[in-house]
Amino acid sequence: QVQLVESGGGLVQPGGSLRLSCVASGSILSIVAMGWYRQAPGKQRELVATVTRGGSTDYATSVKGRFTISRDPATNTVYLQMNSLKPEDTAVYYCKIVSPPFVYWGQGTQVTVSS
Repeated sequence: QVQLVESGGGLVQPGGSLRLSCVASGSILSIVAMGWYRQAPGKQRELVATVTRGGSTDYATSVKGRFTISRDPATNTVYLQMNSLKPEDTAVYYCKIVSPPFVYWGQGTQVTVSS
């Protein structure tokens, strides 16, 4: 049974940094992509960053230059390093793993950027 467990969220001041982790437990045979999404109150869930099995990355325009996505295939873990955080980054962050024909989601972790 596959479960995605997220960690690393919390309260941070503007300009600060946070590192999110998401580890997949259970058997996953073929991961083709991993990513992070976020949802702020009253907003649609939006793509933050993705990384493919081949290592290609994509970022939302709003986080380019500040966030970095990475993964460790050996442990089925995906990370999101968040620097220069802004109040508008406040949201629940969800990790996602695509392993056709399945898509797995993490439980979400709260990130709050406030002074």
